[in-house]
Amino acid sequence: MITTLVYRDNKFVAQNPPAETLSTLRNEPGVMLWVDLATPTDDEIKLILEATFGFHPLAIEDCVADSPLPKLEPYDDYLYLVMHAVDYTQTESFTTTELDIFIGKNFLVTFHRQPLKAVDASLERFIKNTALIVRGPDRFAHTILDAMVEAYKPALELIRQQIEQLEEGVLHRISADELFPRVVGLRKQLARLRQIVRPQREIAVDLSSGKHKLIRSVILPYLRDLGEDLARIETQAGSWSDQLILSFKIYLNKSKHSANAGIRALTAITALSFPATLVSTWFGMNYQYMHELTGRYSYPLAFALTLAATFATALYMRRRKWL
Repeated sequence: MITTLVYRDNKFVAQNPPAETLSTLRNEPGVMLWVDLATPTDDEIKLILEATFGFHPLAIEDCVADSPLPKLEPYDDYLYLVMHAVDYTQTESFTTTELDIFIGKNFLVTFHRQPLKAVDASLERFIKNTALIVRGPDRFAHTILDAMVEAYKPALELIRQQIEQLEEGVLHRISADELFPRVVGLRKQLARLRQIVRPQREIAVDLSSGKHKLIRSVILPYLRDLGEDLARIETQAGSWSDQLILSFKIYLNKSKHSANAGIRALTAITALSFPATLVSTWFGMNYQYMHELTGRYSYPLAFALTLAATFATALYMRRRKWL
């Protein structure tokens, strides 16, 4: 599907003129075009990319084929840009949709195989607000890229909530069978996020460098802000990844402390039973002549000795803070 916005002298004048007239329109003085190709047919691709704008065959080939990495290639009279919009679900993790952008002196062409919220939202904004004055295709491009970066926020919020739930679980006896897969899964998601963001940040930095003549100086601060936003996302992802490792270490230390407490309790029980074991072992020896067994008060004395020795042991361990 082809969606076209036509501006004359920076003001909106038409929407979706016949595609056959675009070649004439782009050569008119004061006219600026935004042509969006969403899930286009082969005929639409040939009509717009080849016949109307005459893009380089290599750029068209890269545009039609999926590119795993962002790229920025300057040509004589336009810039070819590949970026990736992000989508996130807790079941499928991060997925991306490629967006190809051609930035010319008086035109912007966007190409994507799947619907993109950033593009749709930008189109809707410019169509509804027809009084909005737009100066330059680079303004269109920045609006789309900014919407793509904004789309990261819901994903980041979902990950933040998952990390907070995990940290709370660490403090409230989460099971190891549940903790380990969640930590590994979240770290994989964060690593994937950084792989997506890092090269796009580099593209944003390149665009804001001022070396591309089709990017006006007035747009450069906005593009720098875009690169800073992407840098913050990358930094946040790295920080959260380290935070997960810290939570995992806290869980291990907590488990070790619990195990040590159990061992200490068992050791204390063993120590407290030692006096009784010693006395009962002595009086339980099967010798024929044991004067300890013939006395009238032998049993009460043995019982009292056991209690006294046990109490003394407990008092000693208490003073040493072993109990």
